[in-house]
Amino acid sequence: MPRVAALSPSVLPAGAAAVCERFTAGGRFADQAAVLAHVPPALEHLYAMIEALNTRAATPRRYIELGIVVASRLNACQYCVASHAPILAVEGLSQAAVDHLPEPGHPDMDEADNAVIAYAREVTLQAYRIDDALFDRLRGFLSEAQIVELTLRIALAGFFNRFNDALQIDDGRSAGVPAAGPASTSQGIER
Repeated sequence: MPRVAALSPSVLPAGAAAVCERFTAGGRFADQAAVLAHVPPALEHLYAMIEALNTRAATPRRYIELGIVVASRLNACQYCVASHAPILAVEGLSQAAVDHLPEPGHPDMDEADNAVIAYAREVTLQAYRIDDALFDRLRGFLSEAQIVELTLRIALAGFFNRFNDALQIDDGRSAGVPAAGPASTSQGIER
């Protein structure tokens, strides 16, 4: 249960309520929206931006979701992992490959997937130290606009990871979901 009272879309300004209802259709992110509703401009603009990016579909969904799940695993946000990992199955990754994240190198992952995973790790853990070789790898698979969007989505995942954890937003989705992949703690990533 969230640390702050959940607000109903019925108490929101019309624009924020409409975005909230569209974004939470099917029950996804209901607690998150109900808490973010305390700040209607944030609810309206953050969710509208995500909707626009998803509709635009300029960057392959598989790469966006890999970035989000890697960041969420590294930040130990079980809610976000539980919310986004199932999308990777739709994008063609096996459960074993998803469970292997945040590590690259699973047989179900190709070189583009591994470059995205490596980039998501670096953006999440040490964005100030990303080397040019990693950018060169990404440029082999993504345009500069796609790299910018991927970076935005990874960084935004970090925001939502912290927002959800600080305010104990869960929706009950994270029950039994491991926060980190099999090799995370051996790499010094403990949360």
